[in-house]
Amino acid sequence: MKKILFIEDESALQKTFGEILSQEGFKMISALDGETGLNLAKKEKPDLILLDLILPKLHGFEVLKRLKGDSETKEIPIIVLTNLEEIADVEKAIELGATTYLVKANYSLEEVVQKIKKALGE
Repeated sequence: MKKILFIEDESALQKTFGEILSQEGFKMISALDGETGLNLAKKEKPDLILLDLILPKLHGFEVLKRLKGDSETKEIPIIVLTNLEEIADVEKAIELGATTYLVKANYSLEEVVQKIKKALGE
C-alpha cells in the first residue's frame, strides 16, 4: 500500500482527502503544519507528498526546499496543492523540485487523485 503524506493546515480538507485516498487504496498520513510534515516525511518515507504552501510553523516553500535538499527525502515526488496562483509561486515551487503544482480551486478531488496516481506511475 502506497503512503501519501498530506501537509495541509485545513483539517476538513485533510479528512476529505483521507477518505478518498483510502478508498483508492492509499494510506494517508496527515500533518497540520510544515514542521510536523518535515519530520513525518523523514520518519515515514512516504511514496508521495501533497504539500500546501501556506502553513503554520514552517512555510511550504521552506518545507519543499528542505525535503529536496535532504538525501533521505529528495527522491519523493511532491505535488504542491495550494491556493496561490501567481506565476512566480508556480515557478519557484518547480525550481525547488515540486513534481506538479495544482491550484486547489481549479481541480476536483477526483482530478487530484488522478494526478497522484500519475505521479506514482499508476
